[in-house]
Amino acid sequence: MMMNVAFCLHHQPKGCIPSENIVKKVVKVTPPGPRKKLQLAVTEPGLTNGLSSLDYILDNYLKTLTQRVKYHLGFPENICYDHHGALAPLLQFHLNNCGDPFTENPVDFHSKDFEVAVLDWFAKLWEIEKDEYWGYVTHGGTESNLHGILVGRELLPSGILYASKDFHYSVFKAARLYRINMEMINTSINGEMDYSNLRAKLLHNKDKPAIININIGTTFKGAVDDIDVILQTLQDCGYSHDKFYIHCDAALNGLIVPFIKNVISFKKPIGSVTISGHKFLGCPIPCGVQITRKSHIAYLSRKVEYIASMDATISASRNGLTPILLWYSLSSKGQIGLQQDVKRCLNNARYLKDLLQQAKVSVMLNELSTIIVLERPHDHQFTRHWQLSCVRNIAHVIVMPSITREILDDFFIDLVQQRKIWYQDGSIKPPCVADDIGAQNCACAIHNGQYLFV
Repeated sequence: MMMNVAFCLHHQPKGCIPSENIVKKVVKVTPPGPRKKLQLAVTEPGLTNGLSSLDYILDNYLKTLTQRVKYHLGFPENICYDHHGALAPLLQFHLNNCGDPFTENPVDFHSKDFEVAVLDWFAKLWEIEKDEYWGYVTHGGTESNLHGILVGRELLPSGILYASKDFHYSVFKAARLYRINMEMINTSINGEMDYSNLRAKLLHNKDKPAIININIGTTFKGAVDDIDVILQTLQDCGYSHDKFYIHCDAALNGLIVPFIKNVISFKKPIGSVTISGHKFLGCPIPCGVQITRKSHIAYLSRKVEYIASMDATISASRNGLTPILLWYSLSSKGQIGLQQDVKRCLNNARYLKDLLQQAKVSVMLNELSTIIVLERPHDHQFTRHWQLSCVRNIAHVIVMPSITREILDDFFIDLVQQRKIWYQDGSIKPPCVADDIGAQNCACAIHNGQYLFV
């Protein structure tokens, strides 16, 4: 715990907003500091003393990570899982899912059967028939995006890639790798694509096919682009189905929005959808899932005699443990468990947003998101301690299934107390974030008059 607090937030009914006098007594306790870089070297067996033994080093490393777990608020990683006990014996085997997951491996040490089970689950979630899709478990969201955009490029070699300014940086990486001409689309204040700007650029490049990256939850604000509006815009601009390809980057929200509002569906003319498996679902190894249409994959797939398999993946050899971890999580939770996680995270996100608003902290929360965007804390040590991600004048907290309401309470108390220290003499003022999250969400002196320190 960061501090020992006699604080009535923990005892209020869920959804209750605390009054100005909520803090009765706060006793500061020195928290565990951010993890320091380890001074390590590879040594020969038998030449180490007790203090630098392998077990001693790993034990200290494990203790440090265990201490830091509850302060991981700014990065989208769900650490609420219990894989290690049941699946640890698998570490004794080298599992390599080489090539196409739907073809046999030349050796038995693979987990393609688990991989296909995971892919089938996502295909059903995103409404595409088993015999109409192709996909694989990737090493993460970046590889998934690289593959989805590669499929679009192979289908439409002269196509222009359209992506909003709030896209994940892997999209720009794909444009550079594949040497695709790219058009940057403006975004609204909440991070959603500016559809009028998209329309203007589509009309300007009407002689070229369109490869469109759609955000189902932007990296920093969690904004969801409207697929239906984009499809209507393409139609209005005269783009037939054979002249556009849509890739949906649903890294975090791909397992959130299906349980709130059905915005992802292959019944619409989209080409591919990707998620990150280690984010909302939770996995101790970075991973992702890429689903596309089987009819598209023929442009990429090649017979590789060396591995006795077809291959349309980017990485070829792939970690065989990851599909088992994903299969285990999906089977343990099921859709009911995931729906409960979504509901709890959305409620907790609104809870923290309401706390911050009452304390006159600039804050924004998109409707389908668990990402709370707030003013950037003044002190770098504070952001480092809570592992916040910052851009310009704003930072964000991402409410994952592993983030409890008690952790959010501790963060709120610490932030409010630190703000009182940072801004108490008036020489430094909280930043104006109107340009980042809108004047209606900004609590600076210009937009809200005064500040309330609890």
